[in-house]
Parts: sequence; C-alpha cells; structure tokens
Amino acid sequence: MTCEVVTNAYRHTTGPAEMRIRAVAEGRLRISVWDSNPDIPPPFDKPPALFDRSCALAEAAANTEATYGRGLLIVRICADNWGGYALADELFGRSGKLLWFELAPQPPRDAYEIAA
Repeated sequence: MTCEVVTNAYRHTTGPAEMRIRAVAEGRLRISVWDSNPDIPPPFDKPPALFDRSCALAEAAANTEATYGRGLLIVRICADNWGGYALADELFGRSGKLLWFELAPQPPRDAYEIAA
C-alpha cells in the first residue's frame, strides 16, 4: 500500500513529495504521503463510507483487465482507515495534498491456531 501511494505522488506531481510513518492511538500505524499537487483523487476527497471496502472489492472485480489506476483501490481494500485532504497555500510552508492510510495491529493468534 505504501508503494502505491508513493508511486502516485511520483507519477502525478512535478514538485517534491514526502512520506511519513508514525504510530498513532491504539497501536495503529499511519503512513502519509504529501505532494505538491493539490488535486485529491476520488474517493480520497471524501471520508470513507461505511461499506467502502465492499464497494472497492466490487470495483476490483469489475476491472480485472486494468493494468494501471488500481493503486488507491488496493489501499481502500486493505487499509483499516484512509483519507486525504488539501493543504492551504503555504500552510506550514507547504501546499498540495496529503493522502494517508492506517493499519491496525492484528490480534494475537492462539497457540492452537499456530500449531494447527
């Protein structure tokens, strides 16, 4: 997922880009990528819908022949949360956009499951 978001920043902006990884509440990991292009690709321009993962799986099934343009679809399917927002001109010395996604820690597996 990180590769997909970084690749989008590389392919769709001519200015600088930056990736940040940090731990957030409850052990979640947040990966965010800033780039200087202010255009936020849909559906990252809106909060995730309740059943977005199901919608993303349906989109993927309908577009099995696609050879590009599926990176953010992968993020929508695999991430526990995601989003994007525009940065105001020169806010904190930067403008453009920030796309991010989060991964929640996986619950520990029982010893029985591991042995089986």
